[in-house]
Parts: sequence; structure tokens; C-alpha cells
Amino acid sequence: MSTQITASFVNQYSSNIQALVQQKGSKLRDLVGYESVRGKGMFIDQIGQVAAVKKTTRHADTPQSDTPHKRRNLRLETYHWADLIDNDDKVRMLIDPTSDYANAAAWAMGRAIDEAIVTAAFGTAYTGETGATSVTLPDTQVIDGSCTTKFTFDKLREVKRMFDQCDAPSEGRVIVLSAQQLDDLLSETKVTSADYASAKALVRGELDTFMGFKFVQLNAKNSAGSLILPDVMSSETKVGRSCLAFQADGIKLGIGQDIVSKITERDDKCFATQVYYEMSIGAVRMQEELVVKINCKE
Repeated sequence: MSTQITASFVNQYSSNIQALVQQKGSKLRDLVGYESVRGKGMFIDQIGQVAAVKKTTRHADTPQSDTPHKRRNLRLETYHWADLIDNDDKVRMLIDPTSDYANAAAWAMGRAIDEAIVTAAFGTAYTGETGATSVTLPDTQVIDGSCTTKFTFDKLREVKRMFDQCDAPSEGRVIVLSAQQLDDLLSETKVTSADYASAKALVRGELDTFMGFKFVQLNAKNSAGSLILPDVMSSETKVGRSCLAFQADGIKLGIGQDIVSKITERDDKCFATQVYYEMSIGAVRMQEELVVKINCKE
């Protein structure tokens, strides 16, 4: 049983339970690539760039052009959550909290998906025939490695240049940042000025789309209580935060088992109601060129 449920015991009737402020579900799930996975994981094959050769004579020999072939290994992990609600709790609260607990669990699962995506974007990917070769995000894909400035318009331009330079698709470009980084960017007149934005840059106080990027605020925390977007550390001191830019083809989300829920009675717990949620997911960075880490001073 939740050790904090006694806070909801009441002496008079209350018609609902108020959910504390939180990110309700995943913000990134629909913005990355998707694969349905069977088993413990899967290999995703990749075809590299090839070049045509000029035919200079009649009846020339057929050219032999070797097509680059790579693969990425997507590994699944299982996440689960459960809590118990005693029958006595329902009586004392005068309401049935089961559905509210189920909502809280579903939202937690969604946030776990976002954490898996961000971790995969910045972390180590595995490639090769057996998936044993590790690939880290190169320094060339990191903007402001020493984390000396805030999120600026110039950093946004640099991300756009990097994507344009590698012919990244113009659709599906995303910037993931925290409330602090968004506020820093909005403080620059270049972003909010009509001279630089073809449409209103501010939508109800938040930046939605600009320079071909969809902006997504991610302020959710992980199980350790830290923001999903990681801190940038200098020795033992936090100096800023790493924001994420990606194009949808750059990250793949694999789902072996989508979120499933079971609300059952536990006869071993005096027939208390157990709310249980589980899912099996994984994520992998598919192309380093389509993922950029943006370090921003705070």
C-alpha cells in the first residue's frame, strides 16, 4: 500500500482526487521513428550513400559499386509499476482512487519513454554484425562543448546548418529543451521579432515552431529526481544543461510490449486492489548526423 495514502483520508465527502502537476505521458514518442519488436531486441539494417560513375565508352564494362551496409542493435528493457489500495482506504476516502492511480501509472510510463529516447540520443549505440561495436556521439555533433553560453539564436542557426549540410530531411526536425532554455531563447529579439519569424514566434507564451524546428519543452524528472535532459558538469559543479536536436530518422523507438495494465484483487493482501502497469521498450540512435547535443549554460 502507498505509505502516503493516509494524506487523502477525509472526515467529509470529497468527489475527486487532484493530481499534482506533472508531465502527463510522453511528449517524444510520436516524434521519432518506430519499430515493433519481437524477442529481446532487434537489428535494424542500414544502407549507406552510393555514387554513380560516368560511362565514358560504348559497350563499357558494367561497374561494380559496393553499397555500404550497416546495422544498429535495438535492445529492449522492461518497465513496471504497481501500488496497492486497501479496501479500508476506499472507505475512509469515500471515493475509489483506482482510476486515478491508473492515470498516474500511465503518465509515469510515458515519461519513461521520453527518458529512454533522450538516453539513447546522447548515449552509446551498438552496431556491427552482432551489435558488439560501440558508437558514441562524436564531438562534431556537440555544440558548445565547454558550455559557456545560454541557448541562443546563434546555436539554433548552427543546428540548422548542421542538418542542412548533411541533407537531413526538412520535416521531422525537433528541438527538445527545458523551460529555462526556452526562456533564454525567447529573450533574444531575433526570435521574437517579426523580421526573423514568418509567423508568430510566441504561442500562448511558448515557442512552437521556428526555423523549421518543432520546439518541445521537456521538464519531466526521472526516477532519481533529476531532469530527463541531463546536467552538464564541470568537475563537481553543474554549469548547464544538455538540450537535444534531432530529425525523426535519427532515433528509433522499439516497442516489444506496449503499455498494459491490470487492476486485480490480491488475495494474499486481504483482497486489496492492485494497480499494475508494464511495458517493454528500447531506443537507439540510428544516425549520428541527425542528432545534436546543445550544451547551454544556466
